[in-house]
Amino acid sequence: MENSELDIAFYEAVERVNSSTEAFPADFLLRLYAYYKKATNNYDKPSSRRPIINAFKMNALLQTRDISPEEAKVAYTELVNSYFEK
Repeated sequence: MENSELDIAFYEAVERVNSSTEAFPADFLLRLYAYYKKATNNYDKPSSRRPIINAFKMNALLQTRDISPEEAKVAYTELVNSYFEK
């Protein structure tokens, strides 16, 4: 998949999640969070008011440290598509 096609698929998946009214499972949200941050090269630290939430987010981010932004876009898109296929 070319970069432009990948970007389109990624941002369509982001929009699909953002426009959903469904409550997502916490583990799904954490994976989305980590892939999104990696895909968009956002290296800001988690900033929740609750330390436990920051710990979970940081753990999710650490799990993506060895993948490229492009791989994160693919993973995010595949995760969203497989979730909504249920």
